[in-house]
Amino acid sequence: YFSDTGTKPPESGIFGFMINISALLAVITMYIRYLLIEKQNESSHFVRSSCNMFSLCIGLMGCIGMGIVATFQELAVPSVHDIGALVAFGSGVVYITLQSIISYKSCPQWNTYFVCHMRMAISVISCIAFIPMIVFASQISMTKIDWTPDEKDYTYHFLSAICEWTVAFGFIFFFLTFIRDFQ
Repeated sequence: YFSDTGTKPPESGIFGFMINISALLAVITMYIRYLLIEKQNESSHFVRSSCNMFSLCIGLMGCIGMGIVATFQELAVPSVHDIGALVAFGSGVVYITLQSIISYKSCPQWNTYFVCHMRMAISVISCIAFIPMIVFASQISMTKIDWTPDEKDYTYHFLSAICEWTVAFGFIFFFLTFIRDFQ
């Protein structure tokens, strides 16, 4: 899993620090996106301000989940870590889906349809990967780091980890689609 990289010292310190920095950068990005939508909305009125604020709040919840993941290590406090991961990934998927919808509402004045389609494709892939990530992870009977293919829950772990990385990269690629908007 993503968190496996930060379970043992000294890597755990670097992992926690980098996740917190990533959460801070995500907060800044989400807030700038919120302000941008608010400014564009002044002249176009393409989305309710409350919808934009709701999207921001969901995104910030995801960042808090990232902070929980960074603070509570996978092996030290697995239940708290897992709740943080669920909040981070779940809120993140909802955030990018809401932002995809907002992007479509702003077309063609503020976005191209190509960008909207890209955002929605990333959102759909992330949503699709999020569900089996949870399902497979819930089937794993033990929390551990080093797995071998002959172990009991290895297949569930492997499939869940693939889905987790898919969702995580989905977030990164989605945020990259904001580059043009922020220019």
